[in-house]
Order: sequence, then C-alpha cells, then structure tokens
Amino acid sequence: MNKLFGEISRRDFMKYCASTAAVLGLSQVEFVSKVSEALAAASAKPPVIWLEGQDCAGCTISFAGALNPPAASVILDKLSVRYHETLMAGAGYLSEAVYDDTLKEGGFVLVVEGSIPTADDRFCMVGGRPFKEMVEECGAKAAAVIAAGACSSFGGIPAAGPTKAVGANKIIKGKPVINLPTCPVHVDHLVGTILYFLTTGKAPALDNLGRPKMYFGQLIHDNCRRRYYFDNEMFLQDWNDPKQKDWCLYEKGCKGPDTYADCPIRRWNDGLNFCIDAGAPCQGCAEPDFYAGMSPLYTAESERSQKIMARKAAGLIPPQEEKV
Repeated sequence: MNKLFGEISRRDFMKYCASTAAVLGLSQVEFVSKVSEALAAASAKPPVIWLEGQDCAGCTISFAGALNPPAASVILDKLSVRYHETLMAGAGYLSEAVYDDTLKEGGFVLVVEGSIPTADDRFCMVGGRPFKEMVEECGAKAAAVIAAGACSSFGGIPAAGPTKAVGANKIIKGKPVINLPTCPVHVDHLVGTILYFLTTGKAPALDNLGRPKMYFGQLIHDNCRRRYYFDNEMFLQDWNDPKQKDWCLYEKGCKGPDTYADCPIRRWNDGLNFCIDAGAPCQGCAEPDFYAGMSPLYTAESERSQKIMARKAAGLIPPQEEKV
C-alpha cells in the first residue's frame, strides 16, 4: 500500500474503506470500491480553501477534533488544506500568496465557515479585504462549495444581530452550495460530503434547503428516545424532579419536532451524546430559523409550533424534496 497509509495490509485498507462508506452515510456496496480507488490514487489530493467570516471558530474546532473512525483521518490526509486562517502555519504575505496561487489554479473545494455581513463590508474584513469579496471570488473558481455550520448555511447567530448576515448561498451565484447546518458542523457531515464529491464528482442528493438528504432526511423527533413520553403527553415541568429526568423536553423549548438532522443516530463527541440525551432541548440549529426564529431557547413551544404548522399548511415551508 502507498506510503500515505504506512505498512497496512490490503484487507485492513479495504476495512477502512468499508467502514468509512458506512459510517459517513455512503452505505451502497459500489461505494466501497470507489472509496478505495479515491483514497489509493496518489493524484487524488484536491486543494481546499477554508474561509472564516462571522464565526466563533466552532466548526474549525469540530473539524480539528475528529477522533474516529480511523478512516476519517485517512480522508483528511488526502486533502491539501492550503488556506485556513486558524490552522495554517503561514501568515501575512506568505499565506496570502498561497491563497492567490490556489485561486488562480481553480478547481479547489471551498469550505465557508461563518456568515457574510451585508449591512456593511467593514463588519468582516480579512487581510484588509471584505470577506464578502473573498467568498464571491472563491465561489466563482471552486469545483465544489460547502457551507460548514449554521452561520455559513443560513446566517446563524450573527443573522440575529445588526450586520444583516446571510449564508454563502446568498452570495455565491451560478453553482449549488452544499449546506451543512448544525452549530457547529458535524465532522462526519463535512468529511462524508467531501468524500462523496471525490468518489462521484458531484454533490450528494440535496433537499430543498441545499442539505444532503443522507444526513438531514429525518426529523430529530422521529428518532428521539424521549418520543414515548411525548406521545403520552409526559412533558418535563420541573428540572429538579428526578422522576421527570427522562420526560419529553417539548415544553422546555425543544425544537426536535421541527428540525431535520441525524443527531440522535450519529450523535456527537465521537458518538458519545447529543443535546437531548444530555438533558438540553434541541435548539433547531439545523434549520434556517436558527437563531433568531428559535429564541428564546428554553420557553414553551406551543405558540411557535402553531406558527410553523400554519406556515407548512400555507405551503411556505416546502416538504423535503430532492434537488440533485
């Protein structure tokens, strides 16, 4: 096996590929051979430009903190992350020269983290330039565009402030933007989407909001272990009552019934836990209404849910539909 993977047997290598295809949502049999070809090809190391706008760097932390499966690290080693303001070793003119050279080459994978201000360019400047300008020029030359996290997908928390922040799909025109909302981005969603692009040369099937259906095709509510208590109208009222510790969090602000994501199945922190199992209501960070439309986070949901149901009935919130 080539030097990138060290001294491992072909059997172990194929196990890596099979586990990667399955864990990242690419469970079809034919993907195993495609994954192995993409990982083994010495030339398959696409350049990546990762831009950070109005953000907290949480998506970068999620990306850098990936532990398992081992195949994920293999995939990351196959990428050439040439420009990343937080992770790159270079600085100043050296890093900007790398950015310019990669931009001229084109054909790179563009990852956008953080929202883009539209009220005034001065709300977000990078290297003396408006962040919006960098997103536009990179989007025009990129082979694929991935919005990592809620902020870059739909505006997120910054959109609730004075900057009139928007997601990357409002700035980049003429090509699809793959939205990977959640706050922060789940590393499996990010790596799996990049892997899908490497193995097929196209974006995965997307819903009407530009999210991969393989990760955002089901409501959190449908897979929640507290669903029994919801169905039996056993809603938590007193956080300090041990008898209610597993009861449904709907009346404490849980947005699970309105949020499409695979958090209960994929879970977070190396598959350890997710918000609801940790005792916190879902905040709906995978939806366009996050944050402003989902706040205050810990209040009863009856009024908000009625509004959402009315919007759905009026056709203002389309059902999940495949775009690609």
